[in-house]
Amino acid sequence: MHLKIESKMRLFIKIGVLILMVSCKQSDETKKLNIVENDLPKTKEQQDSIIKEHLENGAWKMGLYSREWQNEIDKGLAKDSTIAYLWQQKAMPLFKQGKYEVGMMYLDKAVKFDKNNEWQEYRAFMKCIFSKTYKEAIIDFEACKRKKGNSYVMDHSYNFYIALSKIQLNEFSDAEKLLEETINQELIKHGAEWIHYLDLFYLGISRYEQGKYEEAIDAFDRTIQKYPGFAEALYYKGSSLHKMEKKEEAKKIMDEAIKYGKQGNSIKEDNSIYERYPYQIRWNLWD
Repeated sequence: MHLKIESKMRLFIKIGVLILMVSCKQSDETKKLNIVENDLPKTKEQQDSIIKEHLENGAWKMGLYSREWQNEIDKGLAKDSTIAYLWQQKAMPLFKQGKYEVGMMYLDKAVKFDKNNEWQEYRAFMKCIFSKTYKEAIIDFEACKRKKGNSYVMDHSYNFYIALSKIQLNEFSDAEKLLEETINQELIKHGAEWIHYLDLFYLGISRYEQGKYEEAIDAFDRTIQKYPGFAEALYYKGSSLHKMEKKEEAKKIMDEAIKYGKQGNSIKEDNSIYERYPYQIRWNLWD
């Protein structure tokens, strides 16, 4: 009988120690984030009020990369640490500064507290274009596809970013298939005008990397029709011609690529001022 009581007491002690350890761990994580977390989320009206006070009338009036921006958002999170938008706004400037690990820690919080399935696709985009963790980006985009189908984020479909990730993982055949599907989908739904020049460019890259030079050139020509003077499309068209032993024609195209590249006719995405896109050339370093 005494043995049973002692055994139960030891069990209760172990459980108590375990709870204390978990509590301490959560406290340590909170300290790392410099946020006092509140367990009870506010109503939507209360959360909107916090966002207005500490974001619209707070952080947005500060410098994007300033300590004041972070401090103001921290004040809002101290009132309700379950507001996903505040976590995303805390993360965003850090990514633009190249501080991916810190930014991702905050962005994970945004996804955790996201009630509208809004921030996982954003995190997937950041993994693909900024932190360049391509396998993780694909996992996030596939999860988003299960919820929303092949939807869009930052002007492109989920499949576009999955294909981009696969190109960077040297899975060129898979990327080619995804991009062909994306282009055909746009053609059927919206017409040829809707097809984005980068869909065609990366289709060309996926073929180029497989040694399908004639097919790659076809894709690059279609890209240039969409975006005349697009330097990277001209460059890889020239490289394809060179590999096909059409060296005079290749040189002419390459010279044209360099001319347009130095004029700034490169990839024009909103975030390309912060991060180079795959196969984007540093034309300012070109002799």
